[in-house]
Amino acid sequence: MPYKLRPDKMYMMPTHFGPSMGPRQGPCGRKFECKDSPKSTSISVSFLTNREQLEEFLPEGFELGAEPVVSVSASYMTEIEWLAGRGYNVLGVSFPAIFNGERDRAEGGLLTVLWENLCDPILTGREQLGFSKIYCELPEPVVLRGDTHCIASWLGFKFLDMKLTNMTQIELDTNPAPAAAPPDDGVLRGTLHYKYMPRTGEWGQGDVGYAVLTPAEGSNSVTKELWRGEGTVEFHKARWEDLPTQYHVVNAFHELEIKEYRGATISKSVGGKDLSDQRILQ
Repeated sequence: MPYKLRPDKMYMMPTHFGPSMGPRQGPCGRKFECKDSPKSTSISVSFLTNREQLEEFLPEGFELGAEPVVSVSASYMTEIEWLAGRGYNVLGVSFPAIFNGERDRAEGGLLTVLWENLCDPILTGREQLGFSKIYCELPEPVVLRGDTHCIASWLGFKFLDMKLTNMTQIELDTNPAPAAAPPDDGVLRGTLHYKYMPRTGEWGQGDVGYAVLTPAEGSNSVTKELWRGEGTVEFHKARWEDLPTQYHVVNAFHELEIKEYRGATISKSVGGKDLSDQRILQ
């Protein structure tokens, strides 16, 4: 007898074996608190570029935020509960943007791409959340005499170098004041994305195409250590032969003018959230 999908469970392909497992649904429907995991080291470099170049990355309904500053951020995560203690690494490129819809107005960093080095979070993040996730190799950063060097590659072709120097540790307030309430202006805040899935057999049409938001609030993440300093980032120009499915992505970032660097950070944190509060913007 053919199976039926239960409306109270989350499914992903292949559906033939029951509800899917992932960060928002564990065995027997278990949820993950994300209080003691993951443990993350996040490394980021920002730079000022041309407004006109960034505007070419905006989907319909979006406009550029106050300043054309690009942030390239890598995170190295361990002890992830939904992966039974395993970890993975990510690399994202974002810049400030505003979404103006028929119902919603939202602002935050538009995450244009998020590379990850593990298939499972790529699939769950793309299909369930609408993150623009793709694969690459992201080895642990190399640290020598206080300098940090991060790379990203795909099947042997290195397409990114990110280097941080002159890092100074920032003393954290052990008794921080409660976070200020967000302004009551009707604007949603968080990380912006554009979810798109093509329609099978009608390749120029989308089954799904809409903006989504990861709300800024609700995370259990606690910063344990923080450093600030200087950094540089370089995307290496690729041929089709080097990156058959990604060269156009890497080359778009390679072409961005770097007018000036805006500093670098390294942070170590514990906790997060399962992102089940992801929402569609209209």
